[in-house]
Amino acid sequence: MGRGRQKAKHTKIARELKSYSPAVNLSALERELGQPQDDGDLYVDKWADYADEDESEPAKGM
Repeated sequence: MGRGRQKAKHTKIARELKSYSPAVNLSALERELGQPQDDGDLYVDKWADYADEDESEPAKGM
């Protein structure tokens, strides 16, 4: 008997979340996105240091 009430509550919350739009500081976002990057590398692989260690180990289980 409680399933109908529960479903109605979930539907109400889903509608509220769908129409929710948080306040965004657009000028701060524009400043952040407009800044050129200081480092020369546009792409830096943060996992590159770990890749060398993994490749040196033999595959297990095969």
